[in-house]
Amino acid sequence: MKAARAKTPRRPAVKKPSNPSLKDPVGVYCRVRPLSRPDQECCIEVINETTVQIHPPDGYRIFRNGEYRETQYSFKEVFGTLVVQKELFNVVAKPLVEDLIRGKNGLLFTYGVTGSGKTHTMTGSPGDGGLLPRCLDMIFNSIGPFQAKRFVFKLDDKNGVDVQCEVDALLERQKRDAMPVPKTPSGKRQIDPEFADMINVQDHCKVEEVDEDNVYSVFVSYIEIYNNYIYDLLEEAPFEPIKPKWNNCNTPVRNGDFIPPQSKILREDQNHNMYVTGCTEVEVKSTEEAFEVFWRGQKKRRIANTQLNRESSRSHSVFIIKLAQAPLDADGDNVLQEKEQITLSQLSLVDLAGSERTNRTKAEGNRLREAGNINQSLMTLRTCIEVLRENQMYGTNKMVPYRDSKLTHLFKNYFDGEGKVRMIVCVNPKAEDYEESLQVMRFAEMTQEVEVARPVDRPLCGLTPGRRFRNQAFREELSRKLEMRGGPINGETEEQSVSEMFLQNFPPLPSCELLDVNDDQTLPKLIEVLEKRHKLRQMLSEEFAKNVLAFKTMLQDFDSSIVSKENYIQGKLSEKEKTIAGQKMELERLEKKIKTLEYKIEILEKTATIYEEDKRNLQQELESKSQKLQRQASDKRRLEARLQGMVAETTMKWEKECERRVAAKQLEMQNKLWVKDEKLKQLKAIVTEPKNEKPERPSRERDREKTVQRSVSPSPAPNAPPVRLRHRRSRSAGERWVDHKPPSNLPTETVMQPHVPHAITVAAASEKALAKCDKYMLTHQELASDGEIETKLIKGDVFKTRGGGQAVQFTEIETLKQESPTGRKRRSSPSNPDPHEDAADSEWTDVETRCSVAVEMRAGSALGPGYQHHAQPKRRKP
Repeated sequence: MKAARAKTPRRPAVKKPSNPSLKDPVGVYCRVRPLSRPDQECCIEVINETTVQIHPPDGYRIFRNGEYRETQYSFKEVFGTLVVQKELFNVVAKPLVEDLIRGKNGLLFTYGVTGSGKTHTMTGSPGDGGLLPRCLDMIFNSIGPFQAKRFVFKLDDKNGVDVQCEVDALLERQKRDAMPVPKTPSGKRQIDPEFADMINVQDHCKVEEVDEDNVYSVFVSYIEIYNNYIYDLLEEAPFEPIKPKWNNCNTPVRNGDFIPPQSKILREDQNHNMYVTGCTEVEVKSTEEAFEVFWRGQKKRRIANTQLNRESSRSHSVFIIKLAQAPLDADGDNVLQEKEQITLSQLSLVDLAGSERTNRTKAEGNRLREAGNINQSLMTLRTCIEVLRENQMYGTNKMVPYRDSKLTHLFKNYFDGEGKVRMIVCVNPKAEDYEESLQVMRFAEMTQEVEVARPVDRPLCGLTPGRRFRNQAFREELSRKLEMRGGPINGETEEQSVSEMFLQNFPPLPSCELLDVNDDQTLPKLIEVLEKRHKLRQMLSEEFAKNVLAFKTMLQDFDSSIVSKENYIQGKLSEKEKTIAGQKMELERLEKKIKTLEYKIEILEKTATIYEEDKRNLQQELESKSQKLQRQASDKRRLEARLQGMVAETTMKWEKECERRVAAKQLEMQNKLWVKDEKLKQLKAIVTEPKNEKPERPSRERDREKTVQRSVSPSPAPNAPPVRLRHRRSRSAGERWVDHKPPSNLPTETVMQPHVPHAITVAAASEKALAKCDKYMLTHQELASDGEIETKLIKGDVFKTRGGGQAVQFTEIETLKQESPTGRKRRSSPSNPDPHEDAADSEWTDVETRCSVAVEMRAGSALGPGYQHHAQPKRRKP
């Protein structure tokens, strides 16, 4: 039992029956207040009967992708600025009054920011009553002819009701009438003109189908929740001069007539319903009387003047209307004295205090404390709604924090299935309330998603319907027949008529005083009067006997008619009993069938639960696998992109390498062909020369002159001007290079020097220099095997790394090699030279002389062929 009681919102089985399978959502309605001035900026627009649109005012921007955002909210029905109170009552409150008379509970509360028209909607204004006076008027219009006398129903202190007999009720009424000042206003008293216009409702709205065999009594109570304490606004506080006096603004005054009452506590009755213990509950018999009780408590309600509202409610007010009803007995005369047959339903009309921001209301002191408690209770209400919505939508079983606030704790039964719940969201369309209205709209939209279990109809009492009017008709018919026969209507009237008849028809007795013995007139007059009285008595006796005989005849006729009706009724009852027996058998059969179907349904529910569990597991597994596949697919795509980049980079690299090798090979072949052509030309010239006479070996100068005449290749002349140093242009002149020349390198002073224009020459590589260029060249010198200096130009590409640095990838090496002429192999002339040999030597020497300075091109890179430089360098003196 403790475990079941700990669960929320589930209730124990003892509570009032409700149908958990049938649920109704909380009915949320929106009412838009008209602007106070026509030139005010509006931020709320009514789109249609169920939708409103709220948009930011001018100068206010909500940044979502840098654009203005307009939001639409849907409700069960939207009431614009031109809607009157009557139309609002017919849609929202009238169904709740109909359920109240049918024995069902209802809760109606207004919600919104301060100054949005909540109190006006609930109470109304002079000439235009709100929902509360209209509800009272509809209740008394419906049950007016069927109300019980005062104190027939008596409420106990445990949220229950008892029924009293007529004698006890009469004693209670006499005790009340004996009081010098009545506790409740009388229906015959003049209505207070302060609220007379509010209850002057001309609609005469009433419930069509009212159980005419029941009697009804209405009890009202009025409480307020102020700073999370409950106070009774109808409590008559005794005047105590010792205690300080307080006014409506909760400040002490000297000449005051109001003492703050003691706060009340909440308790739980035997059906686990919450109620305020010790609260004053007044029995009322008319709309005027009920509203006068409400107005008396309204004057005690705490209100204050703030920057946003001249009469701002500082507390939540709750006006509770309880309707007690019980059936009449079988004769239709008195109330059935069975407590189990009494139905007690209640309608709670709640006017919530408005949520407010202290920076706008400029509240301080008590006003600030009141605003904090108001906002805290409204936040607790919102939290309870959120938890209820989460439990219903997602199947969770979280504890609903009803006890965090007196407001939610008092009405937790309604949200657990004890009646219908409706909320009117009041909004002020002015631009200054935009942020507060936005929060109210969000809360209202969330509240619509909460469902409340529908309460079941109350059981029938089992007595014959229509007994009240049949008994009334029988009494009227009996009285009519008695009047036609001249008889009395009831026993009291009969005794009164007989006595009056005797007093009126009997002649008055004359004076019986005898003053003289010879008086012979007094006695004869007395005898004559007595004889007349005797005759009248005989006549009355005969008339009475006739009336008795007629009445006996009428009773016999009536008995015979009753016997015939009883026989007819017995026949009908026997037929009905047979029908009932057949229906009972059918019910038993249907009950067995229902049990079988319930068993099948239980099995199917268990199977469905197992399948749903399997479905959830499979869905989770599917989701995990799909996520894994998505990750694998994304990894695959990244890998493919990376491989494609690598393939593209490698392809480009190898294409460049192939182009470089092909170009190098072509240059090498062209150089070889050119060399071969030159040699062939020289051989041809040597072969075609005449050999008749062996010429003397010319000197080196002559050889050089001949060489100049026989060969296209230029020969160095001794008297030629000095050669200007030439720089060999790099093939990569269009790109930016880093020319790295270590300080340890020696100058070669050769004619052809490597030169790259627009290059940054550095002695040591640095990241700053590499960041500005895209090519890199390192000049490296080393000693060759023949003792000469060999210079290597190591080239590479500069690219950025992922870490933000620079890296170099070497692509080629160019070699610059110089040779000494002393190392060249030459033939020395013998002591006796052979002229043929001398000629041949001179020819070979001439060829070598011509080719003493040559440029040989070897395979390089895509930037150009590599060079091997052969020259006669200047030897340094040791």
